[in-house]
Amino acid sequence: MAGHSKWANIQYRKKAQDARRGKLFTRLIREITVASRCGSPNPDDNPRLRLAVDRATAANMGKDTITRAIRRGSGELEGQVYDTVRYEGYGAGGAAILVECLTDNRNRSVAEVRYAFGKHGGSLGEAGSVSYLFAPCGVVTVNDGDEDKLMEAAIEAGADDIVAENGVARLLTGPEDLLKLKEAVEAAGFSVQEFELEMRAQNKIEINEDDSGKLMQLLDALENLDDVQNVYCNAEFA
Repeated sequence: MAGHSKWANIQYRKKAQDARRGKLFTRLIREITVASRCGSPNPDDNPRLRLAVDRATAANMGKDTITRAIRRGSGELEGQVYDTVRYEGYGAGGAAILVECLTDNRNRSVAEVRYAFGKHGGSLGEAGSVSYLFAPCGVVTVNDGDEDKLMEAAIEAGADDIVAENGVARLLTGPEDLLKLKEAVEAAGFSVQEFELEMRAQNKIEINEDDSGKLMQLLDALENLDDVQNVYCNAEFA
C-alpha cells in the first residue's frame, strides 16, 4: 500500500500541476496586478512583485504583458481590481483544504467554491478552521543531479529541507529566502523547474481508498475554478 500511496500522491500533484499550467498566465497576471497595487510598482522595492515578475519571466511571459499588469495594479491603466480571498474547508476523510483566490467578485467566488465542496463530499468551513494546520514555505523544484552538490548549495542558501521524489528535488526554505535559494542552486548548475510560495501542511493525515477518489475530484474541481490561485491539502492518499 505504501507504493500505491506514493503513486497516488505523485499522480495528484502531476494533475494539479497540469491544471495550474493551463491557467498559469492568467494567475501570474493577477498576482502581478495585486502585488503592484499592494506595494511599490518597482520590483526592486516590492518582494512580492519581484517574485511574481520572476515567475512570469520564467514562464516566458512577454515583457510588455508584465509591464501592463504592473501599470494596471498601480493605477496607471484602467482594469479590474482583484481582492485576495481565502476559503477553508474539509474534504472526504476529514482532509483539511485551503483555497486561495484572487477575484473581482467575492459573491461569485464563494458560490463556486461552496458548490465544489458540496458536490464532491466536502464542506466549507469558517475562517480559521484549518489555516492553523498550514505554514508559509518557499519551494524550489529542481532536476535531480549530484546529491551532495545540491545539498551543499541548498544548505548554504538557507534551505530547511530537501524532499526527493519522481526524479526531482523540492527544496524547502523560509518565504524570505526563496529567491536567494533559487539563485544559489542555479549558480551551482542545477535547472530550476519551478519556484513558488506555498502553504505547507504541518501534519499529513492518511485518506483511505474509498475517500481518495472523492477528495481528488474535489481538489481538481477547485483547481479548475477561474478565481482560484492555489489549493492546499494535508492528505496522504492510501
